[in-house]
Amino acid sequence: MNDQSTTYEPNATEFQSEMKPDARTTVAANQAAESTTASTSTTSPTPHRTVAIIPARGGSKGIPLKNLQKVAGISLLARAINAAQASPSIDRVIVSTDHDGIAAEALRAGAEVAHRPAEIAGDTATSESALIHTLSTLDEDFDITVFMQCTSPFIDSASIENAVRTVRDDDADVVFSAVEDHSFLWRLDDDTQAVAVGHEASFRPRRQDRAKHFNETGAFYVMRTSGLIEHEHRFFGRIGIEEVPPEHAREIDDMSDLTLVRAIASTQETAQVIDVDALVTDFDGVHTDDGAYVDEDGNEQVRVHRGDGMGISRLVKSGVPVMILSKERNPVVTRRAEKLRVDVAQGIDNKASILDAWITANDLDPARVAYVGNDINDLEAFDVVGWPIAVADAHPRVLAAARVILDRPGGRGAVREVCDLIPIPAEAADPLPNPTLTSLRSPTGNPSTLAGHQSGRPAGHQSAALSGHASAFPDQQPSVPRHQPQFTNRAEISRANRKQVS
Repeated sequence: MNDQSTTYEPNATEFQSEMKPDARTTVAANQAAESTTASTSTTSPTPHRTVAIIPARGGSKGIPLKNLQKVAGISLLARAINAAQASPSIDRVIVSTDHDGIAAEALRAGAEVAHRPAEIAGDTATSESALIHTLSTLDEDFDITVFMQCTSPFIDSASIENAVRTVRDDDADVVFSAVEDHSFLWRLDDDTQAVAVGHEASFRPRRQDRAKHFNETGAFYVMRTSGLIEHEHRFFGRIGIEEVPPEHAREIDDMSDLTLVRAIASTQETAQVIDVDALVTDFDGVHTDDGAYVDEDGNEQVRVHRGDGMGISRLVKSGVPVMILSKERNPVVTRRAEKLRVDVAQGIDNKASILDAWITANDLDPARVAYVGNDINDLEAFDVVGWPIAVADAHPRVLAAARVILDRPGGRGAVREVCDLIPIPAEAADPLPNPTLTSLRSPTGNPSTLAGHQSGRPAGHQSAALSGHASAFPDQQPSVPRHQPQFTNRAEISRANRKQVS
């Protein structure tokens, strides 16, 4: 649990002053509530309105910026936000944070942000202090407060909903998530002797004969707001338990916990739809089986899957931007991209910078871009996009970091599989213009300018996006001049707006 013992206690004057509208620090994302509360007293709670508050500091020491770590391609913070938003009884979701990056991630995931003051953002600040501060900044009152922690990556919205209804129906004042626990607990006394806790050491009843015990998961606590403010603590009045299954009780405290939940998510969370606006893939190990045929002169040939070409073709005809991003310097990569009529950047050592530049040049939301990889040099690209995807035979670290693991291995239809999972609008009837190959650097080593007519935007817009990244990584000049990194940009075609599926 991420709780400490010191409590921040606002005095009455401070608390009342924070209730004033001009003291509000919340970034409001939901204005619909104003019309609902306009005719009611501002001093009495609106019956059965519920707010979810997610405290997320930036100062985690065990895992730096733990709340932004990804599990199955989704940050821990976004996973908590998604769970809250999926509960029908929750009206607003607010993240309390002291960190700009966490605030940006919260807004991207659709939550509001309450900026936490420094005095309640340190290691000794309690979660209760963040909850009470956030409540004081809101422009309306709430009958129920849901406290959620993003260190629990598998929060079930149905369990939250059950707990909220229990409090709403006045069957309890507080309900928290817990898992049944059959452990025999022990502690050490002052003489370091083991002492039984909650059971008799000489009596070992069978599991089915023992009284039920529960272990607090830390995932969520549902409280009557008035009681929270009065007692300044999450436990008061009539306390109930929302029992959750063991698989929902995982909590992340250190890197071993994070590694475990990533492995669990990679095998249990399978996307039926990959709802994105663009697709980027590695080449070796994705379009190929990572092998090569070499003749006596050292010339290499690779084997590709014809079905992959059909899958890519459907995306391209429908206006979905596609790029091959490869470290390989063999010209076969560009030749394959030409045949598929997709963008290509090859000879790339820093995939993240080029991927970020391509996303900017195409006016894409990184959260709605998929990247398919197979090896550890793809992990940096995984961090850029919202949909990191691994082929079935990928490196174990890539499998653990992926949001989706494909059923097919590289070179055996993996690209076709991911293309078929991407929903697309009606296929375009008109043929597309051929892409133009453009080096990322001119012969002098300076960043090149892309042809503006290719994307429907002024050339300056695209060259600025790319040159900023190229100049930031001067060591990216290829070791073999004739195999410079290649970048193509084909004509942009309007595409339908689609909502992300998590």
